[in-house]
Amino acid sequence: MRTFNPYPPATPRGGARFGRTLLRTLRTLRTLLLATATAAAAAALTLTLAGCDQPAPPPEPTPAERPAVPGADEARDQLAARVAAAGDRRVTAQYLLATAGAADRWVTVTEAADGGWRVDVAGGALSGNADISVARTADGLFQCALQSAGRPDPPVCVRVADPDGVLPAPLDPEVEHVFTDWRQALLDRAEPLAVGASRPLPGAAGSCYSVDSTSAALAPPVAEGIYCYEPDGTLTAARLKLGSLRLVGAPAAAPATVTLPAPVVAADPLPITAPTLPT
Repeated sequence: MRTFNPYPPATPRGGARFGRTLLRTLRTLRTLLLATATAAAAAALTLTLAGCDQPAPPPEPTPAERPAVPGADEARDQLAARVAAAGDRRVTAQYLLATAGAADRWVTVTEAADGGWRVDVAGGALSGNADISVARTADGLFQCALQSAGRPDPPVCVRVADPDGVLPAPLDPEVEHVFTDWRQALLDRAEPLAVGASRPLPGAAGSCYSVDSTSAALAPPVAEGIYCYEPDGTLTAARLKLGSLRLVGAPAAAPATVTLPAPVVAADPLPITAPTLPT
């Protein structure tokens, strides 16, 4: 009696058919692999050739080719050289003074050949309602009240101090210091100041420098801010707490000596801030 065998032995014919099928499958896989590799290589070659058409990025500049930025000591030396040149100039120059919340005002600076100086400040007293002039001559330090729409009275000058004196704070418009004693402080290396190169102010020619105090205990010897000078000593602009100055036009030759704009009288000088009227 025969028994059923679920695993019949393979015949030689069936084994040959299986081998041919396996061989065809392997050939198909090889063809697919070759096609994939060829496509990838072609894509890589295309990208490489496309990259050859692009200009190469510029090389990084060497330290010698980079623009030089002056260090603190060099900046202070440069500023001192320009300020020293300013002290030797004898010119008349006009500036616009811009302050927050007010219209621009004219400031006229005269540095005479004999060392005297005069600074006319439009709206410099009575809270902007009176024009004044501050002048130093061999006879003293004067404040002059000029005739203007806010003060139609005739102009007069008042002697407020000796030639080497200072204006009391209530009478001081401050802007004259930019052209007088603050220069000396900028020249003095012993003063606690930090000087650095600054971006140019709008409309300023020459080089600009930031000036800051390095002492928290002492009052700054100059107004902190930005000062812009030409190499010949011409102040072209400044941005300070008191406002922003901008040179208008070219400076002109100064007179031999300063002339006061009005006679000297015995009177009270005008305060910078208008007094409060009683209610």
